[in-house]
Amino acid sequence: MRYKNRIQISQVGRDAVAGLVVFLIAVPLCLGIALASNAPLFAGLLSGIIGGIVVGSASGSQTSVSGPAAALATIVASEISRLGSYSTFQSAVIIAGCIQLALGSIRAGSIAAFFPSSVIKGLLTAIGILLILKQIPHLLGHDADPTGDMAFQQPDDANTFTELVRMFDHVHPGACLIGFGSLGVLVLWEVIPTLRKSKIPAALVVVAFGMIVGAFLEGRSGVWGIEPGNFVQVPVVEGPLKLASLLQWPDWTAFSTASVYKSGFVLAIAASLGTLLNLESVDKLDKRQRHSPPNRELIAQGIGNTTAGLLGALPMTSEIIRGSINVNAGSRTRLSTIVHGLLLLISVAAFPLVLNRIPLSCLAAILLITGAKLAGPTVIATMWRGGRYQFAPYITTVLAIVFTDLLTGVIVGLFVGLAFILNSNLRRPIQRCVERHLGGDVLHITLSNQVSFLNRAALFRVLDEIPAGSHVLLDAQDTDYIDPDVLSLIRDYCDQIAPARGVRVSLLGFRHKYRLTDQIQYLDYSTRELQDQLTPAQALQILKDGNARFRGGQRLSRDLNRQLRSTAGKQHPFAVILSCIDSRASTELIFDLGLGDAFSIRIAGNVISRKVLASMEYACAVAGAKLIVVMGHTRCGAVTTAVETTLARETSTQLPHCQHLDSIVEELQAAIERVANAPGNSGCDTREERFVTQVAVANVTQTARKILMQSSTLEALHAQGRVAIVGALYDVSTGDIEFMPDEDACISRKSSTNSPA
Repeated sequence: MRYKNRIQISQVGRDAVAGLVVFLIAVPLCLGIALASNAPLFAGLLSGIIGGIVVGSASGSQTSVSGPAAALATIVASEISRLGSYSTFQSAVIIAGCIQLALGSIRAGSIAAFFPSSVIKGLLTAIGILLILKQIPHLLGHDADPTGDMAFQQPDDANTFTELVRMFDHVHPGACLIGFGSLGVLVLWEVIPTLRKSKIPAALVVVAFGMIVGAFLEGRSGVWGIEPGNFVQVPVVEGPLKLASLLQWPDWTAFSTASVYKSGFVLAIAASLGTLLNLESVDKLDKRQRHSPPNRELIAQGIGNTTAGLLGALPMTSEIIRGSINVNAGSRTRLSTIVHGLLLLISVAAFPLVLNRIPLSCLAAILLITGAKLAGPTVIATMWRGGRYQFAPYITTVLAIVFTDLLTGVIVGLFVGLAFILNSNLRRPIQRCVERHLGGDVLHITLSNQVSFLNRAALFRVLDEIPAGSHVLLDAQDTDYIDPDVLSLIRDYCDQIAPARGVRVSLLGFRHKYRLTDQIQYLDYSTRELQDQLTPAQALQILKDGNARFRGGQRLSRDLNRQLRSTAGKQHPFAVILSCIDSRASTELIFDLGLGDAFSIRIAGNVISRKVLASMEYACAVAGAKLIVVMGHTRCGAVTTAVETTLARETSTQLPHCQHLDSIVEELQAAIERVANAPGNSGCDTREERFVTQVAVANVTQTARKILMQSSTLEALHAQGRVAIVGALYDVSTGDIEFMPDEDACISRKSSTNSPA
């Protein structure tokens, strides 16, 4: 879905408010991630500023927000330590940004389309769970762990779960008051319709509430007093000039060191993978379901990280926590991202002391509610109902992220998802079924869309199990790619193995570049030889089998162009079918027939006439057909009209004028009277569907008898056993054909001569 990149004036107010909410959350996250990365605090804030202003301006996403990422914290800390200085690390960030620019230029972002949805949903759920687990201590005033740290193992030698135990020894009543009060405000905003529809976001009310209560409790003696550690702690800078002095320049000499390029490559791959996954995840949260262009996002991230390396900021990615906050705050365009970056810049330069009045517990409440929305039970239940191929990668991703860190967990989830995809392909690389063609049984093997070298062993087993003397069809019509090893296996089987075992191989749908020519070596249409060999009973069975395939959606594979060429000079149909003109009763489809298999005579009400008899005589006596099928059907318009016309004559009701309709009605009149006078039908409603169906059945039997009574040619062929006459009723609602019992279907000579017309 394409969208307009220009920012609409009507959305400025809503986006500005959303940007303000994201800004309030971004401040402690930037600081916390900087702490977790063993980097300067200002580097985290600067990364958020660049991610908002620079990346937000260059990005094509309307919802994504970029900044320092918790997923990179472990890698950043490790690389800073390995390279020895932060200025050397900046050089690696510049290299990472250049690599991302290259990846975006060659459209490498398209790999995002191959991320399993189960992994993306697992990432969202895991983030939600981590937000809940990580923010509970902050909600209660235990602020030892940095707000932005999302790893299982924490810098204070605790982990996500032991921290929950430790916090009970450090519960702060004042922080609890602010935290639970903030939760109450957020819940009320969700529950009360008037507040929910308010243009004032609940997050702003919560921050205002926290600042007021925090100002009242700060410095008080006793258990209710709040300490500086319970507030946001932005570095205080005395004016813009002092802020500029905090910028750090990279070590240009480091570009001659191989280890810097290695670090840059690691950062580029990790940041790009995190960006693409987070981009897909935030798109799933977007109520407008817009699609963010991944290649443009990689370019935007490359610009951002190159700038970050030049100025001394932490590397950044599209960040899911900020993105989800942005969506929940009602953002409509990327203006909210830019606003959040501008507010970070202004606040750090002009009024950092104001930011330091925000209690961490009120921000924890906002993050905790966001986590509850991401990890709702509905998502888990939906994934469970999706089966193991959906649930296993999903739950693995969730657990891996919770018990390791974001990047490691995502990689584990992707590998598990890939394993399930490969397992599915290995288990079902092909589909096979036995088709009963006119010339005999054919094992139809349908190759999957992508046939890789992993499928070679499975295909070899299938081909090896084909009995000697069989016929096999290899169908590649729906295949986009076949691995060269698989093609070599198919060629060896066709050229050597199959001839040695007496197996005939037909090929269909192989591309010209594979050097495998399509060839059909079985009969999928009626020939003179086949027609001569068939008995009437065998011809009837072919029609029954065809109807079974039609009902089951397993029609035979036919090369209609080849049939067209083969039947152009001569036809040898094995049956003639007299059916109604009803558009729902196409005999070629109902019986799964090919070109040249059957004569089709269609007339309203499948009634008999001299011209119909002449056609049947030609089909059987001249062209050699072995079977005549008289096929009526349920809900027949002709029969219904005949019944209504008969009723109209009795009630003097006028029906629409049809000049020649009487010729059909007269043929059906005897069947109508027979059904109306049958035991149990006296006084019944002739407009009922059951009555019309009974008339259709009676008409089929009557027509079959008239064929033998009025055509001595067909009567003689029938008496000799060369032709059978069968009655059938087709159900237009189920696709099923009910053939008449033998005494009605295959009319004997005795019954034909003694039955009334």
